[in-house]
Amino acid sequence: SDAAAAEDETMSEQESLRCSSARNRGGVQRVEGKLRASVEKGDYYEAHQMYRTLFFRYMSQAKHAEARELMYNGALLFFSYNQQNSAADLSMLVLEVLEKSEAKVEDEILENLAKLFSQMDQNSPERVAFVSRALKWSTGGSSKLGHPKLHQLLAVTLWKEQNYSESRYHFLHSSDGEGCAQMLVEYSASRGFRSEVDMFVAQAVLQFLCLKNKNSASVVFSTYTEKHPSLEKGPPFVQPLLNFIWFLLLAVDGGKLTVFTVLCEQYQPSLKRDPMYNEYLDRIGQVFFGVPPKQSPSYGGLLGNLLNSLMGSGEEDDVGEEAQEDSSPIELD
Repeated sequence: SDAAAAEDETMSEQESLRCSSARNRGGVQRVEGKLRASVEKGDYYEAHQMYRTLFFRYMSQAKHAEARELMYNGALLFFSYNQQNSAADLSMLVLEVLEKSEAKVEDEILENLAKLFSQMDQNSPERVAFVSRALKWSTGGSSKLGHPKLHQLLAVTLWKEQNYSESRYHFLHSSDGEGCAQMLVEYSASRGFRSEVDMFVAQAVLQFLCLKNKNSASVVFSTYTEKHPSLEKGPPFVQPLLNFIWFLLLAVDGGKLTVFTVLCEQYQPSLKRDPMYNEYLDRIGQVFFGVPPKQSPSYGGLLGNLLNSLMGSGEEDDVGEEAQEDSSPIELD
Protein backbone atom coordinates (compact mmCIF):
# COMPACT_ATOMS: atom_id res chain seq x y z
CA SER A 1 0.00 0.00 0.00
CA ASP A 2 1.02 3.62 -0.45
CA ALA A 3 1.20 4.22 3.29
CA ALA A 4 3.58 1.32 3.77
CA ALA A 5 5.75 2.51 0.88
CA ALA A 6 5.84 6.04 2.31
CA GLU A 7 6.75 4.63 5.68
CA ASP A 8 9.55 2.55 4.16
CA GLU A 9 10.84 5.66 2.46
CA THR A 10 10.92 7.73 5.65
CA MET A 11 12.51 4.82 7.48
CA SER A 12 15.25 4.59 4.89
CA GLU A 13 15.70 8.39 4.98
CA GLN A 14 16.15 8.27 8.76
CA GLU A 15 18.49 5.32 8.32
CA SER A 16 20.68 7.19 5.85
CA LEU A 17 20.66 10.29 8.10
CA ARG A 18 21.79 8.10 10.97
CA CYS A 19 24.51 6.52 8.86
CA SER A 20 25.75 9.86 7.58
CA SER A 21 25.87 11.31 11.09
CA ALA A 22 27.72 8.20 12.28
CA ARG A 23 30.09 8.59 9.32
CA ASN A 24 30.64 12.26 10.15
CA ARG A 25 31.19 11.35 13.77
CA GLY A 26 33.79 8.81 12.65
CA GLY A 27 35.41 11.50 10.52
CA VAL A 28 35.52 13.94 13.41
CA GLN A 29 37.00 11.31 15.71
CA ARG A 30 39.76 10.50 13.20
CA VAL A 31 40.58 14.17 12.80
CA GLU A 32 40.51 14.70 16.56
CA GLY A 33 42.95 11.84 17.02
CA LYS A 34 45.49 13.56 14.75
CA LEU A 35 45.01 16.93 16.41
CA ARG A 36 45.32 15.47 19.88
CA ALA A 37 48.57 13.77 18.88
CA SER A 38 50.11 17.01 17.69
CA VAL A 39 49.06 18.83 20.87
CA GLU A 40 50.54 16.04 22.97
CA LYS A 41 53.82 16.39 21.04
CA GLY A 42 53.81 20.07 21.98
CA ASP A 43 53.18 21.40 18.44
CA TYR A 44 50.65 23.85 19.82
CA TYR A 45 50.89 26.44 17.08
CA GLU A 46 50.40 23.95 14.22
CA ALA A 47 47.56 22.22 16.04
CA HIS A 48 45.81 25.53 16.67
CA GLN A 49 46.08 26.47 12.99
CA MET A 50 44.68 23.07 11.99
CA TYR A 51 41.70 23.55 14.31
CA ARG A 52 41.00 26.92 12.73
CA THR A 53 41.28 25.52 9.20
CA LEU A 54 38.86 22.72 10.02
CA PHE A 55 36.51 25.18 11.67
CA PHE A 56 36.17 27.22 8.47
CA ARG A 57 35.89 24.10 6.35
CA TYR A 58 33.06 22.68 8.48
CA MET A 59 31.29 26.02 8.60
CA SER A 60 31.39 26.39 4.82
CA GLN A 61 29.82 22.91 4.56
CA ALA A 62 27.21 23.90 7.18
CA LYS A 63 28.41 21.08 9.44
CA HIS A 64 27.62 23.11 12.53
CA ALA A 65 27.35 20.33 15.08
CA GLU A 66 30.73 18.93 14.04
CA ALA A 67 32.36 22.36 14.11
CA ARG A 68 31.02 23.05 17.56
CA GLU A 69 32.06 19.71 19.00
CA LEU A 70 35.54 19.92 17.51
CA MET A 71 36.14 23.44 18.84
CA TYR A 72 34.75 22.60 22.29
CA ASN A 73 36.91 19.50 22.70
CA GLY A 74 39.89 21.34 21.24
CA ALA A 75 39.49 24.18 23.71
CA LEU A 76 39.36 21.74 26.64
CA LEU A 77 42.46 19.99 25.29
CA PHE A 78 44.41 23.26 25.05
CA PHE A 79 43.23 24.24 28.54
CA SER A 80 44.53 20.94 29.88
CA TYR A 81 47.99 21.85 28.49
CA ASN A 82 47.61 25.36 29.87
CA GLN A 83 47.62 26.90 26.39
CA GLN A 84 45.29 29.70 27.45
CA ASN A 85 45.39 31.78 24.27
CA SER A 86 44.65 28.93 21.87
CA ALA A 87 41.98 27.61 24.21
CA ALA A 88 40.29 31.02 24.51
CA ASP A 89 40.37 31.43 20.73
CA LEU A 90 38.64 28.07 20.15
CA SER A 91 36.13 28.93 22.90
CA MET A 92 35.21 32.04 20.91
CA LEU A 93 34.76 29.86 17.82
CA VAL A 94 32.28 27.72 19.79
CA LEU A 95 30.25 30.90 20.29
CA GLU A 96 30.61 31.79 16.62
CA VAL A 97 29.06 28.46 15.60
CA LEU A 98 26.21 28.99 18.05
CA GLU A 99 25.53 32.48 16.70
CA LYS A 100 25.76 31.53 13.02
CA SER A 101 23.87 28.25 13.22
CA GLU A 102 21.05 29.79 15.28
CA ALA A 103 21.37 26.87 17.66
CA LYS A 104 18.61 26.42 20.21
CA VAL A 105 19.46 27.26 23.80
CA GLU A 106 19.72 23.96 25.67
CA ASP A 107 21.00 23.14 29.15
CA GLU A 108 23.83 21.02 27.76
CA ILE A 109 25.17 23.90 25.66
CA LEU A 110 24.91 26.32 28.60
CA GLU A 111 26.81 23.81 30.73
CA ASN A 112 29.52 23.53 28.07
CA LEU A 113 29.88 27.31 27.93
CA ALA A 114 30.13 27.50 31.72
CA LYS A 115 32.78 24.76 31.63
CA LEU A 116 34.89 26.76 29.15
CA PHE A 117 34.43 29.84 31.34
CA SER A 118 35.59 27.95 34.43
CA GLN A 119 38.84 26.93 32.69
CA MET A 120 39.73 30.43 31.52
CA ASP A 121 42.33 32.50 33.26
CA GLN A 122 40.42 34.51 35.88
CA ASN A 123 42.03 37.82 34.95
CA SER A 124 42.12 37.53 31.19
CA PRO A 125 40.35 40.05 28.95
CA GLU A 126 39.26 37.05 26.83
CA ARG A 127 37.19 35.81 29.71
CA VAL A 128 35.26 39.06 29.91
CA ALA A 129 34.65 39.06 26.16
CA PHE A 130 33.59 35.41 26.25
CA VAL A 131 31.04 35.98 29.01
CA SER A 132 29.35 38.94 27.42
CA ARG A 133 29.04 37.15 24.08
CA ALA A 134 27.80 33.94 25.67
CA LEU A 135 25.13 35.80 27.68
CA LYS A 136 24.02 37.70 24.60
CA TRP A 137 23.70 34.49 22.58
CA SER A 138 21.77 32.81 25.41
CA THR A 139 18.93 35.33 25.08
CA GLY A 140 18.70 35.21 21.32
CA GLY A 141 21.14 38.05 20.74
CA SER A 142 18.71 40.47 22.38
CA SER A 143 19.86 43.20 24.69
CA LYS A 144 18.28 41.34 27.59
CA LEU A 145 20.55 40.26 30.34
CA GLY A 146 21.23 36.64 29.52
CA HIS A 147 19.69 33.26 30.32
CA PRO A 148 19.05 32.74 34.08
CA LYS A 149 20.51 29.21 33.91
CA LEU A 150 23.76 30.49 32.39
CA HIS A 151 23.94 33.23 35.03
CA GLN A 152 23.48 30.58 37.70
CA LEU A 153 26.31 28.41 36.33
CA LEU A 154 28.63 31.43 36.08
CA ALA A 155 27.70 32.48 39.61
CA VAL A 156 28.63 29.08 41.02
CA THR A 157 32.00 29.07 39.23
CA LEU A 158 32.84 32.57 40.52
CA TRP A 159 31.73 31.57 44.02
CA LYS A 160 34.20 28.66 43.95
CA GLU A 161 36.89 31.16 42.94
CA GLN A 162 35.84 33.29 45.94
CA ASN A 163 35.05 36.13 43.56
CA TYR A 164 32.01 37.00 45.63
CA SER A 165 31.02 40.33 44.13
CA GLU A 166 30.96 39.00 40.54
CA SER A 167 29.23 35.85 41.73
CA ARG A 168 26.60 37.98 43.43
CA TYR A 169 25.91 39.91 40.22
CA HIS A 170 25.24 36.69 38.30
CA PHE A 171 23.13 35.16 41.08
CA LEU A 172 20.89 38.25 40.96
CA HIS A 173 20.13 37.53 37.31
CA SER A 174 19.50 33.84 37.93
CA SER A 175 16.55 32.37 39.75
CA ASP A 176 18.65 30.53 42.32
CA GLY A 177 17.76 32.33 45.55
CA GLU A 178 19.07 29.46 47.62
CA GLY A 179 22.51 29.33 46.02
CA CYS A 180 22.69 33.10 46.27
CA ALA A 181 21.95 32.99 50.00
CA GLN A 182 24.59 30.34 50.69
CA MET A 183 27.18 32.32 48.76
CA LEU A 184 26.20 35.49 50.72
CA VAL A 185 26.57 33.67 54.05
CA GLU A 186 30.13 32.74 53.06
CA TYR A 187 30.79 36.24 51.64
CA SER A 188 29.64 37.96 54.83
CA ALA A 189 31.51 35.52 57.08
CA SER A 190 34.80 35.84 55.21
CA ARG A 191 34.80 39.48 54.05
CA GLY A 192 32.14 41.38 55.97
CA PHE A 193 31.96 43.05 59.37
CA ARG A 194 29.77 41.40 61.95
CA SER A 195 27.75 44.61 62.18
CA GLU A 196 26.83 44.24 58.49
CA VAL A 197 25.46 40.71 58.62
CA ASP A 198 21.94 42.01 58.00
CA MET A 199 23.04 44.35 55.19
CA PHE A 200 24.31 41.56 52.93
CA VAL A 201 20.87 40.01 52.67
CA ALA A 202 18.89 43.27 52.72
CA GLN A 203 20.67 44.51 49.61
CA ALA A 204 20.12 41.21 47.77
CA VAL A 205 16.39 41.13 48.61
CA LEU A 206 15.87 44.73 47.51
CA GLN A 207 17.74 44.15 44.26
CA PHE A 208 15.83 40.94 43.48
CA LEU A 209 12.60 42.90 44.03
CA CYS A 210 13.80 45.71 41.74
CA LEU A 211 14.33 42.98 39.13
CA LYS A 212 10.72 41.85 39.74
CA ASN A 213 11.92 38.50 41.03
CA LYS A 214 9.71 38.15 44.10
CA ASN A 215 10.28 34.44 44.48
CA SER A 216 14.09 34.59 44.66
CA ALA A 217 13.81 37.58 47.01
CA SER A 218 11.93 35.55 49.60
CA VAL A 219 14.05 32.42 49.13
CA VAL A 220 17.30 34.37 49.55
CA PHE A 221 15.92 35.92 52.75
CA SER A 222 14.65 32.75 54.39
CA THR A 223 17.76 30.71 53.47
CA TYR A 224 20.22 33.38 54.57
CA THR A 225 18.54 34.07 57.91
CA GLU A 226 18.33 30.32 58.60
CA LYS A 227 21.89 29.43 57.61
CA HIS A 228 23.93 32.38 58.86
CA PRO A 229 25.87 31.25 61.95
CA SER A 230 25.77 34.63 63.68
CA LEU A 231 22.05 35.34 63.27
CA GLU A 232 19.50 34.46 65.95
CA LYS A 233 16.52 32.51 64.65
CA GLY A 234 13.61 34.73 63.66
CA PRO A 235 11.25 36.27 62.76
CA PRO A 236 11.08 38.52 64.66
CA PHE A 237 14.79 39.27 64.50
CA VAL A 238 17.13 41.16 66.79
CA GLN A 239 18.15 43.40 63.85
CA PRO A 240 15.48 45.96 62.88
CA LEU A 241 16.65 45.88 59.24
CA LEU A 242 15.83 42.15 59.02
CA ASN A 243 12.38 42.79 60.48
CA PHE A 244 11.87 45.51 57.87
CA ILE A 245 12.77 43.10 55.05
CA TRP A 246 10.52 40.41 56.50
CA PHE A 247 7.55 42.83 56.66
CA LEU A 248 8.40 44.17 53.20
CA LEU A 249 8.16 40.68 51.66
CA LEU A 250 4.76 40.21 53.31
CA ALA A 251 3.66 43.65 52.05
CA VAL A 252 4.76 42.84 48.48
CA ASP A 253 2.50 39.77 48.61
CA GLY A 254 -0.40 41.85 49.94
CA GLY A 255 0.16 44.72 47.51
CA LYS A 256 -1.33 47.40 49.82
CA LEU A 257 0.32 50.76 49.29
CA THR A 258 -0.57 52.09 52.76
CA VAL A 259 1.20 49.16 54.42
CA PHE A 260 4.27 49.77 52.25
CA THR A 261 4.31 53.51 53.02
CA VAL A 262 3.94 53.11 56.79
CA LEU A 263 6.63 50.42 56.78
CA CYS A 264 9.14 52.65 54.97
CA GLU A 265 8.38 55.54 57.35
CA GLN A 266 8.66 53.45 60.52
CA TYR A 267 12.02 51.98 59.54
CA GLN A 268 13.72 55.16 58.23
CA PRO A 269 16.52 54.98 60.87
CA SER A 270 17.52 51.49 59.59
CA LEU A 271 17.07 52.49 55.97
CA LYS A 272 19.49 55.39 56.39
CA ARG A 273 22.35 52.91 56.86
CA ASP A 274 22.77 52.68 53.10
CA PRO A 275 21.82 55.60 50.86
CA MET A 276 20.80 53.15 48.11
CA TYR A 277 17.96 51.57 50.15
CA ASN A 278 15.50 54.39 49.51
CA GLU A 279 16.38 54.38 45.81
CA TYR A 280 15.58 50.67 45.66
CA LEU A 281 12.36 51.23 47.60
CA ASP A 282 11.22 53.94 45.15
CA ARG A 283 11.60 51.37 42.40
CA ILE A 284 9.86 48.63 44.41
CA GLY A 285 6.99 51.06 45.07
CA GLN A 286 6.59 51.50 41.31
CA VAL A 287 6.86 47.80 40.49
CA PHE A 288 4.64 46.29 43.20
CA PHE A 289 2.49 49.09 44.62
CA GLY A 290 1.67 51.25 41.59
CA VAL A 291 3.52 54.33 42.86
CA PRO A 292 4.08 56.72 39.92
CA PRO A 293 7.76 57.34 39.09
CA LYS A 294 9.27 60.58 40.39
CA GLN A 295 8.79 63.48 38.02
CA SER A 296 12.45 64.44 37.76
CA PRO A 297 13.79 63.32 34.36
CA SER A 298 16.71 61.49 35.93
CA TYR A 299 17.90 60.69 39.38
CA GLY A 300 20.56 63.28 40.08
CA GLY A 301 22.47 63.72 43.27
CA LEU A 302 23.59 60.57 44.95
CA LEU A 303 23.73 58.35 41.96
CA GLY A 304 24.75 60.83 39.32
CA ASN A 305 25.13 59.41 35.83
CA LEU A 306 26.03 55.92 36.96
CA LEU A 307 22.43 54.96 36.78
CA ASN A 308 21.86 53.84 33.26
CA SER A 309 19.48 51.19 34.39
CA LEU A 310 19.06 48.08 36.38
CA MET A 311 18.84 46.17 33.15
CA GLY A 312 22.45 46.34 32.11
CA SER A 313 23.93 49.12 30.07
CA GLY A 314 20.86 51.02 28.84
CA GLU A 315 20.71 49.79 25.24
CA GLU A 316 20.10 52.56 22.73
CA ASP A 317 17.70 50.56 20.58
CA ASP A 318 15.25 50.20 23.44
CA VAL A 319 13.72 53.62 23.14
CA GLY A 320 9.97 53.74 23.58
CA GLU A 321 7.29 53.57 26.22
CA GLU A 322 8.06 50.08 27.35
CA ALA A 323 11.73 50.75 27.75
CA GLN A 324 10.93 53.77 29.87
CA GLU A 325 8.68 51.74 32.07
CA ASP A 326 11.13 48.89 32.37
CA SER A 327 14.44 50.58 32.71
CA SER A 328 15.26 51.67 36.15
CA PRO A 329 17.80 54.08 37.49
CA ILE A 330 19.60 51.63 39.65
CA GLU A 331 23.00 50.08 39.17
CA LEU A 332 23.39 46.56 40.45
CA ASP A 333 26.98 46.05 41.34
